[in-house]
Amino acid sequence: MDRTNLDTGILRTLVTAQQLGGFNRAAQRVGRSQSAVSQQVRRLEEQLGKPMFRKEGRGLVPTEAGDVILSYARRILDLNDEAVAAVRGIAVGGSVRFGLQTDLTENWLPKTLALAKQAHPEIQVEVIADRSSVLIERLDKGQLDLALLLGGNRRSDGQRITALPMAWIGPRKAQLTLRRGQPLPLALCSPPCFFRETAINALNEAGIPWQIAFSSLSPHGVWAAVDAGLGITLRTATGLPSQLAIIAPRSRLPRLPKVDLFLHDGGREPANAVSRFKETLLGTLRDYLQLAA
Repeated sequence: MDRTNLDTGILRTLVTAQQLGGFNRAAQRVGRSQSAVSQQVRRLEEQLGKPMFRKEGRGLVPTEAGDVILSYARRILDLNDEAVAAVRGIAVGGSVRFGLQTDLTENWLPKTLALAKQAHPEIQVEVIADRSSVLIERLDKGQLDLALLLGGNRRSDGQRITALPMAWIGPRKAQLTLRRGQPLPLALCSPPCFFRETAINALNEAGIPWQIAFSSLSPHGVWAAVDAGLGITLRTATGLPSQLAIIAPRSRLPRLPKVDLFLHDGGREPANAVSRFKETLLGTLRDYLQLAA
């Protein structure tokens, strides 16, 4: 059987175009003309027999085949760069695609990225903040190297970091008043959502009537709704905005369990760059959460 050998130069151009948001910028970065880059893409499509990109609006987005080849391209380039670095005896570069839920993006993430850049300036880090279900899907497709997720992720590829307390959260400027016979207004993320299910189950078990007053795909939308007084929510206090506050335990709301925090790697052997970034990530995370290393 004839084997098709992929050109790492073409793969590097594809990955660069994805990182920079277009082939024009990629052409400038790799020192080629726009037409030369287009020829590279066509050559790859001819090799594989499938289109890599399709038009969407004024731009191009990867096809399903394009997403697959991009996920492999990163791994191939990491191994290529690692091999060259090992022979030359220099620091190992590479890239890391890291996904996490938005709870940790505001306070912890900037410090982690700064320390990772300081410790390993040769490693490129791409961060994707999204919902747990989306991140798990991307991890399983090979589009993420690591994913930091809260709750509901009992998978064999997960490393448990700690358990964080969950809390009922309301606006700091107003006190919650539970009135008998009136449903409790809730502001929650749209399903599927671990925190949404936990809130509803806890209230049902406590016999407290409730209604969904606001639903959003993003926790930031939920924060805004709670601040506006549309309802209360359930989350961890990690990354809690200053205008919100944990509702006092003396309220009639049910007590809540803790939620596990896991770091997932998709069950794949990590490249050197991923392993190094993971070390920095775990160190800063333990410090942030005041855990023993």
